[in-house]
Amino acid sequence: MKRLDAIELSLFAQRVNAICDEMGAQLRQAAFSPNIRDRLDFSCALFDAQGGLIAQAAHIPVHLGSMAHAMTGVVSGFDWASGDQVIFNDPYLGGTHLPDVTLVAPVFVANRLTAFVANRAHYADIGSSAPGSMPLTTRLEEEGVLLSPQKLVQRGGIDKEILGATIERIRSQADTLGDINAQIGCNLRGIERVESLLASVGADDFERSVHALNAYAEKLASARIRNMPDGCYKAVDYMEDDGQGAENIPIEVAVIIGGERLVVDFDGTAPQTAGNINCPLSVTVAAVWYVLRCLFPAQTPACAGSFRPVRIVAPEASLVNARAPAPVAAGNVETSSRIVDVVLRALASALPSEIPALSQGTMNNVAFGSDTAAKRWGYYETIGGGMGAGHGVAGLGAVQSHMTNTRNTPIEVLEMRYPVRIRRYTVRRGSGGAGRWRGGDGIVREFEFVEPAVCTLMTERRRLAPSGLEGGGNGMPGVNRRGEEPLPAKCTMPVEAGERIVIETPGGGGWGAAQ
Repeated sequence: MKRLDAIELSLFAQRVNAICDEMGAQLRQAAFSPNIRDRLDFSCALFDAQGGLIAQAAHIPVHLGSMAHAMTGVVSGFDWASGDQVIFNDPYLGGTHLPDVTLVAPVFVANRLTAFVANRAHYADIGSSAPGSMPLTTRLEEEGVLLSPQKLVQRGGIDKEILGATIERIRSQADTLGDINAQIGCNLRGIERVESLLASVGADDFERSVHALNAYAEKLASARIRNMPDGCYKAVDYMEDDGQGAENIPIEVAVIIGGERLVVDFDGTAPQTAGNINCPLSVTVAAVWYVLRCLFPAQTPACAGSFRPVRIVAPEASLVNARAPAPVAAGNVETSSRIVDVVLRALASALPSEIPALSQGTMNNVAFGSDTAAKRWGYYETIGGGMGAGHGVAGLGAVQSHMTNTRNTPIEVLEMRYPVRIRRYTVRRGSGGAGRWRGGDGIVREFEFVEPAVCTLMTERRRLAPSGLEGGGNGMPGVNRRGEEPLPAKCTMPVEAGERIVIETPGGGGWGAAQ
């Protein structure tokens, strides 16, 4: 077979990326819940017949990296037929945390399994012990409905028993049913587009193009690592608490660079905790890959080949490689953010002019809802904050950063759909760290409840500030309040009609000493 030239490879890369983009556009338009339709808390990707990543849309880093890491194990466990779709959320069998529900579907050409399409979407409620499915728990089963990989759709027909068991415990059943159907339709659109591509290039040339894309990505990634200074670069950072009494929980990392290979070793990290800040390995891998992906050349394809020069070592039963049945709801959102922070800290010693100061380091999770007989509902959102400044550039303010790439829920949508009002939504001026280049400012978001509800906060960086770099100042830590009463970083509480919850998110660190 002839070798692809640069133009052919570029065209192929754009075509497979476009398939993922179109899948995402369809999912958004067809979804029912604000979490997917408005916040865009979903991701879409394309995989080869063995589950190796081919392409992904620019969606949620923690979704995409974890899918890329785990998909080979998922797809190898089934005898696939055309029209099948597998559903799962088990964090120890390819998932991240229970609210992230994934659907995978095969693509066949002339009875030949050629590829897989997949999408992962965050459900605002997955039937946990607290509305919004971001509870303070010590057991995985309290975090919601656990779905091991199973065929929700077989040869085009939906398994009503599996579907019924999936939504039975969920509070917002109508939204969830609509979202599941939207995910099924998203994959059908992906299959249609892959089939169209295969019709134009043929299955053999498709596989040849995938091989060439991976080889090119590996070449670019290896060259970038080769240009980093060899050495062992270490750092430590801490989770403030696990919601169950443990505090200052260390995450240690050593980034070892040698030639064209790079090892990220988490030896010394704390054991898994009683609280739900634990990470399955797939989430840890996603965080590491995200950092490195930011350092690779912009034209590096986001496919399996780009990660071949990288090895990740994580002690078993540790905070960053938890073992079942450890709870994990906050590991996906909070601990993943801290893993990014600690890897950046380590790399700052190797690449001081390329690594930014720390960003807010939390997703500021807010979940609330009700279990009254008259109305069962759940809502969830994350809130942006300040990004860390870098050499020559100030940090952005009031944005989502690093492992999340979601939008906010528009005030109009939130107030129309749920018994809550947004009393204040503004930039937290002056919260970014001082420096030659200032860190970005955080956000103030104030909720007023119209009806009684249960509210859960799952946050970090309330004591340990996002640090500046190269003499830059720290960003301000975040603050949680109930009216004027300070609240812990992680808490669950009943709220009455008229009560207000205020979230002030952290600012990013500054870069360089102020002049």
